[in-house]
Amino acid sequence: MSAVREELPQGRYGRSADERTDRKLKVIGSVLGAALLGVVGWIGWDYVAGQSVSAEVIKFKVVSDSAVQVHLEVRKGASDTGVCTLSSQDEGHGEVGRADFTFAEPHKRVDQMVTLKTTGRATMIELIGCRVAGSAS
Repeated sequence: MSAVREELPQGRYGRSADERTDRKLKVIGSVLGAALLGVVGWIGWDYVAGQSVSAEVIKFKVVSDSAVQVHLEVRKGASDTGVCTLSSQDEGHGEVGRADFTFAEPHKRVDQMVTLKTTGRATMIELIGCRVAGSAS
C-alpha cells in the first residue's frame, strides 16, 4: 500500500490566497498601530509640555454657608504668575461659587490657603484648571 497525500506539495503552486491576505493584514495592522501610538504620544507630550502651571487641592474646610477655605499647592515657573480657577458645588451638585486666584510669588512651588466665597453651603470643591496669567484657558 502506498501513502496518500492530503496536501499539495510545498512551494509547488506558490502562496495560497490566505497567506497573502494574512501578510497584507499584518502589514496594515502594524502601520496603523504605529500611527496610533505616534498620535497618542504626540497628544500626551503636547498636554504635558503645555502645562506650565498646575495645582492640587490638598484639603478644604467649609467655614460657613458663604465661604470655603481651600489649601492649594501650585507649581509654576518662578517668573510666572499663575491663575487657578476653583468651583464649589452644593449637595445637589449645583454650583454655589467660582473664582480665579492669582499666584504671583517668585517661587516654583506655592502652598497657600485661599477663601472661596459661595452663595450657599458648599459640599465639594473642584479645581477647574490653572494657566499663566494673561493666557486664554
